[in-house]
Formats: sequence, structure tokens, C-alpha cells
Amino acid sequence: MCEAILKGLLTARVAATTHIVVSDPLEHRRSDLLLKYGIKTTASNIEAVTGAEVIILAVKPQQAAVVLRDLRARIDSTALVISIIAGVTVETLQSGIGAMQPVVRVMPNTPAQIGEGASGWTATANVTVEQHDQAETILSALGRHAYFESEHYIDMVTGVSGSGPAYVFLFIEAFIDAAVRIGLPRQSAEMLVLQTVKGSTLYYEQSKAHPAQLKNQVTSAGGTTAAGLHALEAGAFRATIENAVEAAFRKSEQLGKPGGHN
Repeated sequence: MCEAILKGLLTARVAATTHIVVSDPLEHRRSDLLLKYGIKTTASNIEAVTGAEVIILAVKPQQAAVVLRDLRARIDSTALVISIIAGVTVETLQSGIGAMQPVVRVMPNTPAQIGEGASGWTATANVTVEQHDQAETILSALGRHAYFESEHYIDMVTGVSGSGPAYVFLFIEAFIDAAVRIGLPRQSAEMLVLQTVKGSTLYYEQSKAHPAQLKNQVTSAGGTTAAGLHALEAGAFRATIENAVEAAFRKSEQLGKPGGHN
């Protein structure tokens, strides 16, 4: 996700390579980022944040406590900290690095790499108007975003758009495999499935009709689509999607509790 943000910022020219420092403990990863993007890299979190006006925390929840301890009293008290760490609350972030630190908590997703991400975010009361605008500029470079006054919604965003690409990719994979199973060549199956998903999404977005209306347009009485939809409903397709979103949401909530990442 860190690289998705990095690529999005550079592609949109929100930040120059000379203004970005990335910290990573793995030497091969630092070398790869330097080669691909021409940015400065370091193994030291402290070096990375020294003098920075905006700091993006993009680590796994299991690493959060160690990173926050490393950065405590090392960040300028007026610097904006943007966290994309799943499940880690604003309270945990501020208690770790400084109670008065301006913090933006964000849940982005991987399509940010191509500027088509979906992010949900919130900000602490001490985030200035300028910093709020900075956060919006950064997130706009990654795709579309929704601001929430209450942090309560961010765990929900995690279950929807944060984890969502994996649900979509699994659906696409299963759809392609099903097409191959009934006899279509894989290359043709991939093209047909991808274009169907893409075209349906664009059609829905442009039509502004309810998904049920668009579904009914395709469904003739006693026809092939009706048979396919019946099979999906018999397999609890709708309930399975609901359960997946809720499971991811609950896991995000759990990650924010003491010991929740274990």
C-alpha cells in the first residue's frame, strides 16, 4: 500500500522525488524503490521523519507499537501524521507519538496505484485548514475519497473499500475459471469477464439507476440470466458478500484493541 501511495503521488505530481524519503528495514526493498522511483530511502525511521511536514505511516498493525515508540518525540509537534495502519485508532497514534500531534487516519486501497483508489478518512480537531487541504490533495491523487467526522466509520471503510479489491479479484478469478470450465478458451474468457465487469461498473455509474433496476433489465422471465441468478442466490451469494464485509470490519475493530493484532 505504501508503494501504491508513492506511485500515486508521483504520477499526479503532488510531490517531487526530492521531497520524499521512504524508510524500510529491508535493503533489497530500499534498492528497488530507489531504482523504480528515484527517491531517497533509509533504514532509519528517525532519519525519514526529521524535518518532515507530512509523515505517512504505512506499516502493518503488528509493527505499529514498535514504530510509534521509535518516533516518539522525534516528530515536529506541528507536522501532519497520516496513518493508513489498519485498525490502529487515533488515540493509539497520539498516545504513541504525542498527544497533541495532528493526525489524519485513512483507509485507502490498492487501486490507488493507478489513481483509481477509494479512501475513507478522518482528522483530529487540531489538524489545521492547510493540513486538511494537504490531506485532500494527497488522497485526490490516489482516487476518490470520503471524509468522515467520526472515526467510528473508518473500520467500516476498511471492511468495504480497504479489503474490497480482494473480494472483486476473487470474483473475477472465479468468473474466469467458470467460463473456462464450460469450454471457453482462457484468453477469451479473461477478456469477456474483464470487459463485462468494467462495462457494467461504468454503465451503473453513468445510469445512476439502482443496481436492482439494472439487474432486472438483463433478466428475462424464464431466461438464462434468471437461471444464473437463481444459482447465485441458492449459493447464498448475497449473504456471503455481507458476511465478508462484516468479518473484515470486525477484524479491523479487533486490531484497534490492545493485543488485537495477535
